Amino acid sequence: MEILDLRHFSSVDLRPLLDDEARVWSNLLSWDYSGSAEMILRYVDAKILPGYAAIERGRIFGYTFFVYEGSKGVVGDLFVANGGRLPNPREVELKLLTHVIETLQQSPGIHRVEAQLLAHESGSVARPFLDQGFHRHPRLFMVLELGRGTPVTPAKHSDVEIRRWTEADYQPAAAVITAAYRGHVDAQINDQYHTLSGSLRFLNNIVRFPGCGLFDAEASYAAVDRKAKNLIGLILCSRVRGDVGHVTQVCILPEYRSHGIGESLLAASATNLRKRGFTMLSLTVTEANVRAVELYRRLNFESKRVFDAFVWEG
Repeated sequence: MEILDLRHFSSVDLRPLLDDEARVWSNLLSWDYSGSAEMILRYVDAKILPGYAAIERGRIFGYTFFVYEGSKGVVGDLFVANGGRLPNPREVELKLLTHVIETLQQSPGIHRVEAQLLAHESGSVARPFLDQGFHRHPRLFMVLELGRGTPVTPAKHSDVEIRRWTEADYQPAAAVITAAYRGHVDAQINDQYHTLSGSLRFLNNIVRFPGCGLFDAEASYAAVDRKAKNLIGLILCSRVRGDVGHVTQVCILPEYRSHGIGESLLAASATNLRKRGFTMLSLTVTEANVRAVELYRRLNFESKRVFDAFVWEG
C-alpha cells in the first residue's frame, strides 16, 4: 500500500471510490452524496484539492482531503473502501488522517484545525486527533420521520412572525448567528461563528454550495419581532435527497429563547417538507448542548448515530 498526494490523480481514478462512498452515505444517512462527489471530482481534475490517496495495485481505495481557510485548516472528508484483499480499513483511515494532521499542523500560518467526520462513529478515528492535542466534541445525528406520529404544531406568538426566508435576510441572519453563538459550545467547534464576516462565510457555504445538500429556500424560515421589525431567529434547510431535508442552521437570539420560537421554526420547516412529500428531516447537534437535544427529542427526533468534531488550536 502507498499513500500519495491526491493531486497526482484525476476524476477517472477517484470516481469508482466516490461511487462506493455515495452508497455508504445513502445507507447510513439517507443522503445523496452525488453533488459533493461532483464538486470533489472537479477540484481533483483542476489539481487544487490537497489531500492523500491510499493506493493498492494501482487502484485508489481510500482518500482524504482538506482545505485552507485563512489561518485555519479543515479536514473535509475521509473514506476507505472495505472488502476483498484490501488492507484493514481502520488502519488505512488512521494512516491517512495522520498524514493530514501532520501536514496541517506543519503548514505555515495555520493556527487552528477543525474536523467533523459525520460518517464515522464516535471514537472510531479519534486516536490520531487526540494524540496531536485535539479536543473532541461528540455530536448527534438525529432524524424526524415526517410520515409518522403527530405533526408538530407551531406555537402562536403575538409578537413574533414566522415567515419564509428571503435573500434580504442574508446580512441580518449573519448578525443573529454571531450573537446566538457567543459563548456557545458550537463556537468552540466552528470559529466562523465568532465574527460577522465568519458567519457570512458560513451562510455562503450552506446556501451557495452543495457540500451540505442543496439549499431549500421553501423550507427555510425567519422569525421576526413584529414591533422592532428585526430578525431574531432563523432555520435553514437543505435537500440532501429527493425526499429528505436537513437542518443546516437553527438559532434564536438569547433574549428571545424559552418562548417556543425555536419549536415554531422547526414545526414550520417540518410542515412544509411534509406537504411537499418529504419523508424525513435530519439535523446534527452537539451532545453538550443539552437544551437543544432535549427540545429535538421532545419533537420526536431520534438519535441515529454519534460522531465526533475535533478542534486543535496551535
